[in-house]
Amino acid sequence: MRALILSMFLSLCCSLDGQGDYIIEEQFRNEVVQTASLSQIQKGFEKIVSLEEQTIEDHIFLTEIEAPPFREEKRAMAFREMMAGLGMDTVWIDQEGSVLALKRGTMGSRTICLDAHLDTVFPAGTDVKVKVVNDTLFAPGIGDDTRGLAMMLTVARTITDLNIKTRDDILFTATVGEEGLGDLRGVKHLFRTDGPRIDSWIAIDGGEIGRVNIKGLGSYRYRVHFKGPGGHSWGAFGLANPHHALGDAINRFVELADDYTKSGPRTSYNVGVIGGGTSVNSIPFESIMEIDIRSVDPNRLDTMAQMLDKAVITALQNQNKRKRLGKDLSVDIIQIGNRPSGELSTELPLIQRALAATAYFGKRPRITRGSTNSNIPISLGIPAVTIGRGGVGANAHSLDEWWLNKEGYKSIQLAFLLLMAEAGVIE
Repeated sequence: MRALILSMFLSLCCSLDGQGDYIIEEQFRNEVVQTASLSQIQKGFEKIVSLEEQTIEDHIFLTEIEAPPFREEKRAMAFREMMAGLGMDTVWIDQEGSVLALKRGTMGSRTICLDAHLDTVFPAGTDVKVKVVNDTLFAPGIGDDTRGLAMMLTVARTITDLNIKTRDDILFTATVGEEGLGDLRGVKHLFRTDGPRIDSWIAIDGGEIGRVNIKGLGSYRYRVHFKGPGGHSWGAFGLANPHHALGDAINRFVELADDYTKSGPRTSYNVGVIGGGTSVNSIPFESIMEIDIRSVDPNRLDTMAQMLDKAVITALQNQNKRKRLGKDLSVDIIQIGNRPSGELSTELPLIQRALAATAYFGKRPRITRGSTNSNIPISLGIPAVTIGRGGVGANAHSLDEWWLNKEGYKSIQLAFLLLMAEAGVIE
């Protein structure tokens, strides 16, 4: 059986990611096999399987504690208590609201981080009760990213229950602000100038086992806010209309952006929110849109931002020329999100270990690009990877999100093996 596993493992060590070749170097193939063969790690794999019921209990418990954007406190408090009961050296909630749990290594010259995010996209008051249908769990946020939190608890429990010692410190982080307008605020706070030292970053978020995300998808997000005096649709007719200006701005931006994004590095745009106005027979006093711009190339984000400025200012000027009475409209263009992009080399030791650990479990590693907590360390050149939460799921960010525990333990074993290989197991 071991020979079969090794044969499969070696056959997966070269692949094509769609943008270039990667090779899992022999040094790291051997290292991962050696780490996995240690008695402590083998016992850890068995422990993870034995904890399946506990992992699901943790998964359901945390899912049923709502964690809307900027209001993750209840889930953070619960997660802190759960981590504190696992024998960590220190557990605390930082100034931004993320939960941090430190397990000290024997040397402590490096810090390896394992991360999952606390927040969901759903507003306060959303029904987050988990419904179990056969073997499938249904609930908003059941996969993204509550499964990652449950996985992290099981990894931590395995390490402490088996008294596994590592060379490097391990920092478990349950971060706030990964979704939407959270703008990665939890991770940005961690990587501030005077933040805790983090030498390697492993995030769990999204997708089936096999994902190796080492490319950050950058994005700019803006709120465009037209303002005017407002008034009665008949009695004040002739006032400059913020909605008319906003519609003109959207049309002008789309004309520019559509032509620009037809060629070159992949770039997208989306007007996701529009608001303002009080009634059908009132000239609105404000009109607001929120827009998301993404690109694999940070320079193209800047170009798209310039197009947005041009479209908005031209629309403002045109609407003000049309007014017959009253004051001019004004506009604010406010950046509400800035997720940096970047790419890491597959030759980095952490990435090599992630590829090798993935192949060890019989999965062909898939190099991916995404917008995750790893964007921040990737943009800073710090070794970072986002791996999948495993199992099978769908409908993320929707009320009918679901997740099925199909060999979900393997993704936990993968996270455990990668963490141990990176932190160095002391026999």
